[in-house]
Amino acid sequence: MHTTQLSQTAQFDKMTKTPIPKLVIQLGIPTTISMLVTNIYNMADTWFVGRVGISASGAVGIVFGLMAIIQAFGFMFGHGAGSIISRRLGAQDVDSASRFATTSFFCSFGAGLLITAGGLAFMDPLLRLLGSTDTILPYARQYALFILLGAPFMASSCVLNNILRYEGQAAFAMVGLTAGGILNIFGDWILMEGFGLGVLGAGISTGVSQIISFCLLFYMFLAGHTQSKIAPRNMTRNMADVLLICRTGLPSLMRQGLGSVSTMLLNGQARLYGDAAVAAMSIVNRIAQFIFSFGLGVGQGFQPVSAFNYGAKRYDRVRQAFLFTFAVSEVLMGSIAAAGFFFCPELIALFQPAEDVVRIGASALALQLGALFFQPLTVCSNMLFQSIGQNRTATLLSSLRSGLLFIPALLILSTALGMDGVAMAQPAADVLAFFIALPFVVQFFVVLRQMDPRPADRD
Repeated sequence: MHTTQLSQTAQFDKMTKTPIPKLVIQLGIPTTISMLVTNIYNMADTWFVGRVGISASGAVGIVFGLMAIIQAFGFMFGHGAGSIISRRLGAQDVDSASRFATTSFFCSFGAGLLITAGGLAFMDPLLRLLGSTDTILPYARQYALFILLGAPFMASSCVLNNILRYEGQAAFAMVGLTAGGILNIFGDWILMEGFGLGVLGAGISTGVSQIISFCLLFYMFLAGHTQSKIAPRNMTRNMADVLLICRTGLPSLMRQGLGSVSTMLLNGQARLYGDAAVAAMSIVNRIAQFIFSFGLGVGQGFQPVSAFNYGAKRYDRVRQAFLFTFAVSEVLMGSIAAAGFFFCPELIALFQPAEDVVRIGASALALQLGALFFQPLTVCSNMLFQSIGQNRTATLLSSLRSGLLFIPALLILSTALGMDGVAMAQPAADVLAFFIALPFVVQFFVVLRQMDPRPADRD
């Protein structure tokens, strides 16, 4: 049912009275599907490009770092505004929700334009900084061109998607993301195989699919499927609103930004061992991200539930939603990771059958799969603190696995153990992040219980 057919009271009741397992699953299934389709088309790019050669496979990993930069700003404005909007709607303040929605949208589009201009002007230095070798650079340049041209649409799509999710309209967000992802897969096949455009075709397909996703997501706002409205007249005139969005979204910027820096350093360390090592780590990261998307999708269904109910002072539901999301994510990711242990070489060979790539990638993938058991708590805790507006804690936790822990681990382990150390860095960071996040979560729930002494099984 469209939001326009629901009164604000009905939407409020849905978010604050629907049993937690049902509500999280309702919101989590569309986001999980969106994440899976997004990762499937990323993997399709890897598969199609891998058929060109080892150096072309390495280019995918290089440009992945570039996409992380674009998404860092999109998620900063998207998660920042979405968290605020959900809490404002929980407090039944629709006007300010529209103000934050509009402001974040135009800010993200402007940030994307700046990335396009800077990236095109300094493409070769940027790609080398991201870890490109001389043999990978020509392929990375072709792939990156249309990614850069689509940067404003990619960044602002992150905002539109997250606002829809935080309003509890995850199904509409799913339509926009999955349609673009499916079209990208067919675009790869047509442009790379049918027209013989190679890596350039993959770049064109990805760029066009981002624009299509943007159009579909923006239509959801034009068609009145949201409570918040995006219109120039709603743009804030108060810089404090922009700063609040940025502060709330800072954990996402740090997570994605440090992820880009980490990808750059990872590629830089891997290229010491040749294009095969760069290609292998790129493939491993894509497979791990695909499995990770199961937990992340459920977690993104949890975010609007926690934000909305925190704004409505239903702290018992915040606690219940966290525990349910953590348990489901652990079971999903753990089961898939356990099954994947038996097929590591085959999974790597599916994307690039070269012997060196399979040898390096299989051992690295086994380590990554083991570390997946430790990720759900870290991810859920980061999402919890960001959704309720505890920005400092969320920023710290979001910075751990992709930056504060990963970068030292990469430098130390690669120096001591060579390529084996490169493969061990991310798993080591994931395990350490788990033990750092745990006391923050325990302390928060102690405080939350004091704020709301009602029993958690109220619903």
